[in-house]
Amino acid sequence: MSLRIIGAGLPRTGTLSLKAALEQLGYGKCHHMFDVMLSSRQVNQWHDIMEGETPDWDDVFQGYDACVDFPSSLYFRELAAANPDAKVILTVRPPADWYASMRDTIYKVETSVPRWVQWCFPRIGKLTELADRLVWQGLFDGRFENESYARAEFERHVDDVKAAIPKERLLVMEVKDGWAPLCVFLGVPEPDTPFPRVNDKGQFRRMTKTLKRLSIVPWVLLGVVVIAVGATVGLTYF
Repeated sequence: MSLRIIGAGLPRTGTLSLKAALEQLGYGKCHHMFDVMLSSRQVNQWHDIMEGETPDWDDVFQGYDACVDFPSSLYFRELAAANPDAKVILTVRPPADWYASMRDTIYKVETSVPRWVQWCFPRIGKLTELADRLVWQGLFDGRFENESYARAEFERHVDDVKAAIPKERLLVMEVKDGWAPLCVFLGVPEPDTPFPRVNDKGQFRRMTKTLKRLSIVPWVLLGVVVIAVGATVGLTYF
């Protein structure tokens, strides 16, 4: 099945809200980073693509009508070429707001994943590697913490999309603009319900707290082992 909609916006530009809006408008199931996180098959497919294997996009997006967010938004050129009839939507927001949101959610979570979790859970390890190589080391060249550099790269991505996709095929929008620009672009009537406002900051905060707790597990286990060994030695001695 060919994609009908390709989302070229980077994470934290309202991609989850756009996903909900597209699905409400009847664009089937919309692919998002959360779909990758929940599927070992998807993780392996995107890992192979990152390694340079030629993707079978129809297989990667089997069952999906649209895609938004990472990692697909980084491959907008390839996806636009493979799906010539698909429309492209570039979600944007003020660079300063985008950076603060990215820093306080995705970056904080990614940099909180303990090494032992990556080793013990291969899917998490591959996900972390995927984000690190494509986003933190790839798109941002290891300099995401340099705000001016990261914001400049965000703006460069926006400019790249505008330069690569013909105007008649591209919608540039902020999700705060609501249904009007999206529905006009797609040629569909506006729903009577409000435009979806999906804010997942709370979920990222919970993930970060959980990962921080997990980071101390090895030290707790080491302490238990030391105590157990000490007790055994003591019993043996006496």
